[in-house]
Amino acid sequence: MAQPDNKKFFENLSGAGKAIAVLTSGGDAQGMNAAVRAVVRMGIYVGAKVYFIHEGYQGMVDGGDNIKEATWESVSSMLQVGGTVIGSARCMEFRTHEGRLKAAHNLVQHGITNLCVIGGDGSLTGANLFREEWSSLLAKLVQQGMISDDAAEKYSALHIVGMVGSIDNDFCGTDMTIGTDSALHRIIEVVDAIMTTAQSHQRTFVLEVMGRHCGYLALVSALACGADWVLIPEMPPEDGWEEKMFGTSWDFYFVCVCKRVSHPLITLGFLGFDTRVTILGHVQRGGTPSAFDRILASRMGVEAVLALLETTANTPACVVSLCGNQAVRLPLMECVQMTQEVQKAMDEKRFEDAVKLRGSLRLYKRLSVPGADSEWPCAFSPIQSNFNVAVLNVGAPAAGMNAAVRSAVRVGISEGHKMFAINDGFEGFYKGQIKEIKWGAVGGWTGQGGSLLGTKRTLPAKYIGKIAEQIRKYNINALLVIGGFEAYLGIAELLAARGTCEEFCVPMIMVPATVSNNVPGSDLSIGADTALNAITDTCDRIKQSASGTKRRVFIIETMGGYCGYLASVGGLAAGADAVYIYEEPFDIRELQSNVEHLTEKMKTSIQRGLVLRNENSNVNYTTDFIYQLYSEEGKGVFDCRKNILGHMQQGGAPSPFDRNFGTKIAAKAMQWISKKLQESYRQGRVFANTEDSACLLGMRRRALVFQPVTQLKDQTDFIHRIPKEQWWLKLRPLMKILAKYKTSYDVSDSGQLEHVVCNRTKESDTTTTI
Repeated sequence: MAQPDNKKFFENLSGAGKAIAVLTSGGDAQGMNAAVRAVVRMGIYVGAKVYFIHEGYQGMVDGGDNIKEATWESVSSMLQVGGTVIGSARCMEFRTHEGRLKAAHNLVQHGITNLCVIGGDGSLTGANLFREEWSSLLAKLVQQGMISDDAAEKYSALHIVGMVGSIDNDFCGTDMTIGTDSALHRIIEVVDAIMTTAQSHQRTFVLEVMGRHCGYLALVSALACGADWVLIPEMPPEDGWEEKMFGTSWDFYFVCVCKRVSHPLITLGFLGFDTRVTILGHVQRGGTPSAFDRILASRMGVEAVLALLETTANTPACVVSLCGNQAVRLPLMECVQMTQEVQKAMDEKRFEDAVKLRGSLRLYKRLSVPGADSEWPCAFSPIQSNFNVAVLNVGAPAAGMNAAVRSAVRVGISEGHKMFAINDGFEGFYKGQIKEIKWGAVGGWTGQGGSLLGTKRTLPAKYIGKIAEQIRKYNINALLVIGGFEAYLGIAELLAARGTCEEFCVPMIMVPATVSNNVPGSDLSIGADTALNAITDTCDRIKQSASGTKRRVFIIETMGGYCGYLASVGGLAAGADAVYIYEEPFDIRELQSNVEHLTEKMKTSIQRGLVLRNENSNVNYTTDFIYQLYSEEGKGVFDCRKNILGHMQQGGAPSPFDRNFGTKIAAKAMQWISKKLQESYRQGRVFANTEDSACLLGMRRRALVFQPVTQLKDQTDFIHRIPKEQWWLKLRPLMKILAKYKTSYDVSDSGQLEHVVCNRTKESDTTTTI
């Protein structure tokens, strides 16, 4: 795919002569280093000087060696490192006018008038105050004779762009903050380990997680691990909660508690329950950042540089945020004020207001205890609520499928439906491998990889008659299909059969689940995030294996069929030097150019190189061919190793993202089914044959969208089993820029400054993607 020519854009937006400083402040969060790396390399790419400010605001106040110019090489090998390598510190002196005066003097001495601040709401509020005082600070410095009038005029405006780095995800205006996903990884790793013990003893296990005044980590962890109860500050337990919690007989309990809600830990012991408590503490903030956080931070870092270059004296300070799958720019202080409004509501015990601002617990309540959610009533009267809904998995297994099935089953039951599980996809459908599935049958499914229902690639066209017979036999009124490209084709074939078989005139919906992420109509599929983490972790280990070896290049082959998503986005997360995919044809000249580029880098700075190749990127330029080419052309400079990752990308426990994405999207699909059943129920039967009664539910930019399957036909390359347009191709130039290639960067999606109240979709609590 040809890259857009943005030469004029960057000529008008040149960073030549500009100086950008980046600092991390407040608590550390995994992914901060990826953001720093992106700011430095994008800044250098546009011609600006970029400076590190070490130790946050303290380093800005102290000056000296704390402010250093950054080079391309100075951010090498930091992508996979947790914490922040430039340091972070809370600074009381910066809170004083005198402290900010010292900071302003230090910045002027280096010609810095552009600040990129990575931190929490306190750090960003301090940055905005610094910006507002800038003119008066310079005037005082002139008065004291510390700077000249010319310097004050030359550096008359300070521009601020923020990125939120916090594991708590407590900042309003963004769906996800840098570090949150990695913290969830740490929590879920511990939970999965504890659950094996929990299942061996009739005990109550209580896990305390971080979050300050925000219960996000506790709530999402509870969804991801299938906890029996979650206690968060936004919804403190009511009087008598102990009796309600233990009023039902269970084999064991698992309770997820936010740090601020500590009293249940004591109460459970007083009640005489055999309780074990695990307090995770700072382990949640440590370790390697997840693939999600690396990509999120990289995208935000680049967007922050663009925002700084576009800023004028009249532009308010902005914060780069994530809405759905899109980077947006929001006025910093609007976000801060909304965040403070939440805190005020919490302090005043207006918990309902806080919950409305932060999102609802309804989904969790529906999935935890039958009938626990009186706020989300069934869509039907008792006479009409006895519908039969079947769920099946189709295609290759993908981590997160089981979480989606669990969610669908429990939401369906809470809606009053009778849920049926179909084993082995459409093959099991026509063979009659169908049985009713109860609430308790899906307990513990969320954290298990693969497909517990079984999944096959068999398509239904040859077995239409037999499948119709099974639909009649079990009186199935609606279908939920969870799977990849075969699921999409299967729904289309069932839809085509409506003309001859009325049995298929029922609501049908597909939820995309495939590591290849090649389903049209959705930016992301269940399972892709887990596969990306497998790729990223493996690349980290492979590169680490060469830590004692000078100048080595690794050639890695990923899965994906003809879709280059895993290779491209995995390459961005792992810091690849080149990625070869089918969607961007390449020839021997490009391969040779890449070898020469890597050779030059090896001679001057880097010691390890990484090249990724999608499995079907080119029939002739195979992984072996590329390995041999690099080995031959790199003689005397570097040696090569190759690795084919294979099916390890499909296996393992699902990531927190895939667990929650599967949970949320399946719940939304069941809501759609309930609505369509209500609309199509006439004269004692369900009959649905309209175009919009067979849909695919996918994430498109900012929201989950229902799209009729028939409308997706023109968007599909059926020969290569990929969408004709793929959003992630716009990330390819970003990956090349960060690998020091000269290339054009598509700025068509660069965010314009929006208002907080306008940037959210109606379904703002649906999900978030990379």
